[in-house]
Amino acid sequence: MKIKTILLASLLSVGTLLAGNYKVDIDHTSVAFKVKHMMISNVKGEFGKFSGTFVYDEKTKTLKALHGDVDVTSISTDNAKRDGHLKSADFFDVAKYTMMSYTLDKVVGNKAYGKLTIHGITKEVPMDLELSGNTVKDPWGNIRTGLSLSGTINRKDFGLMWNQAIEAGGVMVADEVKINVEIEGILQK
Repeated sequence: MKIKTILLASLLSVGTLLAGNYKVDIDHTSVAFKVKHMMISNVKGEFGKFSGTFVYDEKTKTLKALHGDVDVTSISTDNAKRDGHLKSADFFDVAKYTMMSYTLDKVVGNKAYGKLTIHGITKEVPMDLELSGNTVKDPWGNIRTGLSLSGTINRKDFGLMWNQAIEAGGVMVADEVKINVEIEGILQK
């Protein structure tokens, strides 16, 4: 009887390592973007408050599910005046829309397809997906893994319409926004 109990316990613990629910470790994760300014340079920014979960199957090395929420009021471009403008009704309108989210629908090869909601508008957005392919045990006994999502959206598809023409031709802010999310997760026991 003891051998069966030990064998069953071993199988259950291995099963936990093979597929599991992970919580995003906010201290080792970043949600960042960049956009062209005046057609000549990139302005980078990030969001400091977010949460998320995902399901990763180590045996098949596949991402099974993912959901993340981002507090838009935590936007930072290292410029308080610009951050204030981005929070205004010209852009994110944080008085009405404090959160944005992404929910994975499916993974095909190295592409993640999911629904992105910004400014109250939801669109299907494909993202390039890179999985670490590994799980590791940290010094405190937690199992961790990581992944990266990157892609490009048109901000106007989400109702972020403000712009201003510049004298030399072109506009103040490009429509195309590049997104880069680096995620580290901790297996939930």
